[in-house]
Order: sequence, then C-alpha cells, then structure tokens
Amino acid sequence: MEDERTERGDVVATATLFLTNRECPWRCLMCDLWKDTTEKPVGAGVLPEQIRGALASLEPVRPARIKLYNSGSFFDPGAVAPEDLPAIARMLAGFERVIVESHPDLVGQRCFAWRRMLEAELEVAMGLETVHPEVLPKLNKRMTLDGFRRAADSLRANGVALRVFVLLGLPFVSREESEFWTRRSIEAAFDFGATAVSVIPTRTGNGAMDELESIGAFAPPTLEMLEEAAAFGLALGRGRVFADLWDVERLRRCPACFPGRVERLRRMNLSQVLPAPVRCEVCGAAA
Repeated sequence: MEDERTERGDVVATATLFLTNRECPWRCLMCDLWKDTTEKPVGAGVLPEQIRGALASLEPVRPARIKLYNSGSFFDPGAVAPEDLPAIARMLAGFERVIVESHPDLVGQRCFAWRRMLEAELEVAMGLETVHPEVLPKLNKRMTLDGFRRAADSLRANGVALRVFVLLGLPFVSREESEFWTRRSIEAAFDFGATAVSVIPTRTGNGAMDELESIGAFAPPTLEMLEEAAAFGLALGRGRVFADLWDVERLRRCPACFPGRVERLRRMNLSQVLPAPVRCEVCGAAA
C-alpha cells in the first residue's frame, strides 16, 4: 500500500499486487523480475485466487487504485490466462483505476477487450527504458521506438492512459552519457503521450548486469543521479515524474544524509514540486 499522486493532482491510496506466474518470455538484459516467477504457467483460475486473497488482506482499507504487476506482461496469454480476464475484471469493481504492465507488442485487442470489461479506468505501464539508438537494441527487449510509438498511439486512441518506465543508468556508455539519455528518454516518454514517467535505477543482481559491471561496461547509478533526473523531469511540467524508490537502499552511500534525501524524493513524488535541497556536512551533498 502506498500513496500516489494522480493525474488530477490529488493523492490517493494505491495497492500493488504482485501476481506470481511464469517468467516473462522477453528476458531483457537488465531485468531481475524472473526471481519471483514460476518455471511453468500456473494455469487458469490461479491468478483470480491470488487476487481474491490479496484483496481480502487489504480489508477494511479499500484503496482507490490498484496495480496488478506480474513480472511480465498482463496481456501475455501464457502469464494471465485469457479465460481469467472476465473474473479478474469483476473482482476489481469499485476501484477507480487499474494499472497493469505490458510489452508494447502485446498492446492490442486483448487489452482493449479487457478495458471494456472493467468498471474502472485502465492504465498500461510500458518500459521505454531508453531512446539511446545503440543501447536499446542491446537490452534484448526486442522492441523498436516505432513499435513503442504505435502501441502508445493505440492506447490513446482506445482511451487507455499510458505510464512509462525509463532507466537511470545504462550499460555500454559512460555515466555522463547515461544521464544525458535518461533526460532525453523522459522527454520522449511525454512525446509518446505518457501521463506519468517512473525513473528506475538499473540494478545489478541478475547475473548479466553484474558481469557487465565487472568488465567496466556498467556503473550502477547514484542517489545524486536519481535526484537530478527527477528534478529534470519535474521542471518539464509535462506530467507526473516519479523517482522509483523500490530497493533505494542500494543507493545508500552517506548514512548522515541518506534518510533526508530519500524523504525529499518521496515528497517530490507526492507533491510534484521540487523541495529545498538537503545539505550534508559529512559528504558535502547539496541535493
């Protein structure tokens, strides 16, 4: 459970349900979500039971919005059985908005048919990752910017809101170049019609990124980089920009200022306003 600022400008309670099913077939270079998946599809009927149990655990609180994240694409028939979609839609009655994730290639009729089943508004989150022309193909996402644009246009034409994930910290380029392309990617996300952009620090821990780090082909991002990227996005004034704080402890360097700087990022996420910088006499930070 967390609070999140909406496209209207208010802050509402939002629940995130992590559904367990098969590994995503795309196997992107930077992804470590496979750690929470199964080797085979769990079969029809299992995900509705997972959702039913999760919703029961939320009582008596009833959040306004809900995210159904499944370590892959919600519209992948191998991850969410098509026959389960009507039951899942019925279970989500009463929420004002439902947010799911999808690879751009899976945005199509299954998505729009499910939107018609929902009482709630539908929002689809897609990983743009980066618009760097050389790095994007190396991420093994098997996606082009033209394909992403087509999916975004299709969502907009069918009345579905778009949320975009952008990576902070790219392999194969310097930190300085990586920061530049994060800024360009945030701008591109809004060009594609995003109402919200989440800036996600790229993590090690999946084996591939660790190997790239060991040979000098990847440098994990810093807390300062996250602060600067979020500030850049907010200054654009084109939509909501969220600094992703999942596993933010990885970015801890200075124990003296780290709690205050993370709290500042949380305030930025909720207010969409840039607070005064946190100044640290220990490490010299002024962000």
